[in-house]
Amino acid sequence: MSKATDTRPAEASGTFRLGGDLEINRLGYGTMQLTGTGVWGEPKDRGEAVRVIKRAVELGVNFFDTADAYGPEVTDNLLREALHPYGDDIIVATKVGQTRQGPNLWTPLGRPDYLRQQVEMSLRRLGVERIDLLQLHRIDPDTPFEDQIGELKKLQDEGKIRHIGLSEVTVAEVKAAQEIAPVVSVQNLYNLTNRSSEGLLDWATEQGIGFIPWFPLATGQLTGEGSPLTELARQHDASPSQLALAWLLKRSPVMLPIPGTSSVAHLEDNLAGAAIELTDDEFEALSKAGA
Repeated sequence: MSKATDTRPAEASGTFRLGGDLEINRLGYGTMQLTGTGVWGEPKDRGEAVRVIKRAVELGVNFFDTADAYGPEVTDNLLREALHPYGDDIIVATKVGQTRQGPNLWTPLGRPDYLRQQVEMSLRRLGVERIDLLQLHRIDPDTPFEDQIGELKKLQDEGKIRHIGLSEVTVAEVKAAQEIAPVVSVQNLYNLTNRSSEGLLDWATEQGIGFIPWFPLATGQLTGEGSPLTELARQHDASPSQLALAWLLKRSPVMLPIPGTSSVAHLEDNLAGAAIELTDDEFEALSKAGA
């Protein structure tokens, strides 16, 4: 590991051009865990939450993922407090399209007037004139899909959104959205032990579309004594979570993991995974173990 990647480990993950024009380090940071229990309310330690965000930048992270529904509204405000005014290299992605009724309760709402309202509120909270990446958090089954994407396209045409992304979608849904507006990223559940979105990942890789895996550090039952993950972690003097991230980064050049944590110590441990280079044999061993 070079001295640069030792002090700024996220840079070891390589770079990706989101939408062809926003260059980011592939290993980013997701803000969801900065909220209270059930992704509801303020963090237990607001000062530590702000320190985590600032430390992420010091460690080379320049891609942050948030959502109006986190808290709700909590993580947008934390990002602004920690980073505003944002440097030219800081890219903030947010999401709209989910409503909250309490801890761990989520209900999609994609009416055009609601999506527009939430984009306007996100602009205000984040303190920006244009959102770098606006993702539809979930497709609302009770609102025509073309109306949901169509409203985001209008906001993009008005200069309030730079790029559009989708979350928890199929290849067919992305293709349908692309008939209305360019889609530069998808964000689906994906990790070493849950590869239900493998088809979407392969397609995104072919298309050069960013794939943002949420819940990226899940390792299931792979950390038991004698397991391939545990043995490889020992060989690399690394944690299982670091290996899980290294596996994701090797899986596809469009992979953009955003591991989240509310602890500076855990953040530093996670980001060190970017500097681990798995051999092809090690990658295959982990792939088989997690299948």
